[in-house]
Amino acid sequence: MATPEFIRAVRASAGHQLLWLPGITAIVFDDDGRVLLGRRTDTGKWSVIGGIPEPGEQPAVCAVREVFEETAVRCVAERVVLVQALDPVTYPNGDVCQYMDITFRCRAVGGEARVNDDESLEVAWFDVDALPELNQFGTFRIKQALSEAPTWFDAATSG
Repeated sequence: MATPEFIRAVRASAGHQLLWLPGITAIVFDDDGRVLLGRRTDTGKWSVIGGIPEPGEQPAVCAVREVFEETAVRCVAERVVLVQALDPVTYPNGDVCQYMDITFRCRAVGGEARVNDDESLEVAWFDVDALPELNQFGTFRIKQALSEAPTWFDAATSG
């Protein structure tokens, strides 16, 4: 995921310290029930689509924007399927971030899947029973998006 300009500005004064940031994931299905994935340039691995909202941008709007920017697919956000605070991530440059991920189930409504920016090496539709190797983050979100269960969140309580 490319670093948004507003985060670069914050990093100029905050240094590498932990930043708590919103993150948006879009699980996009087409009319045939296939899921849209991108193979990332930074890791070379297949992944679900996502990014960081711009200041003031609504989460669902961010999901739709990120999908189009990365894949040229137009979609609509249908519902929130998951909300989860993720573990902190330390990037190779020393920056530390922790994300509050909101995952949306989305439906494709137009466009042809293709690499549409410099964040992906490939973009493709996959049958859910024939997915490429994905990390647990992606597979769990796809599973939740396929479910009609209420929005998933970690209900663990302290003490």
